[in-house]
Amino acid sequence: MSPSRKRAAVVPLEESFEVSERRACEVADQPRSTQRYEPRPASDEAAVVTRMHELVRGQPRFGYRQKPRKKRRLGTIANSCVRRRAEHRNHVWCWDFMFERTTQGSSLKWLSVVDEYTRECLVLKVSRSITSADVIDFFQGLFVAHGVPVHIRSDHGREFLAAGLRDWLAASTVGPLYVAPASPWENGYAESFHSEVRDEFLACEVFETVKDAQALGTAWRRSDNEVRPPLSLGSRTPAEFALACAASVRPTASLQQHTLNTPALS
Repeated sequence: MSPSRKRAAVVPLEESFEVSERRACEVADQPRSTQRYEPRPASDEAAVVTRMHELVRGQPRFGYRQKPRKKRRLGTIANSCVRRRAEHRNHVWCWDFMFERTTQGSSLKWLSVVDEYTRECLVLKVSRSITSADVIDFFQGLFVAHGVPVHIRSDHGREFLAAGLRDWLAASTVGPLYVAPASPWENGYAESFHSEVRDEFLACEVFETVKDAQALGTAWRRSDNEVRPPLSLGSRTPAEFALACAASVRPTASLQQHTLNTPALS
């Protein structure tokens, strides 16, 4: 017999046999605490469920064990994120591209830059196309706003291997870290971030125009940096953690492009 049916049987026992509640509960095998329990109004529970749904829609990855974790693969080359782990803010940035389309079928190219130590997304830029010259312009602004990183990690995409870009990085005293070809796990922070962007942003939004994508991307990046606190950062948001970190002290690098010999790939 369920607790609710036992609760219903206790009252007639008390009235029919004129016994105490304690005795009636003993006969019905019903704990007195259960008999006296008053269910919460359904409206309270509905409000909680509604709020849970709002959080899940806004942050699909937020919470405990919501998504299965993939088995991590150990980096095999010196430039991997495992063997060249970031040790402080502005030590290692990672960058990569993603591709999407508008509702009209026009291509969208996204550029992301993440500080591997603070997990802060420094830029999430979108345009019809992004060339190596555009990348230099973006990074000039980032260097002024955040400082100059020691290394920038990337794959072997043609934008990252362009001679002009590599010359400019060398002139800015930034060391490129190129991961092994066809080894995305070597650039694990960028891959993890892009997986998050696709799950929580690109798969949930519809982009009518580039301007719409830019506005939505800016809002999502701000939310990712300032709202969600990863456990790996001690439950602090990337923005909070970045503020708490002491920025690495490096001489101010020239932000002008210089003509240098193209550095050899490591």
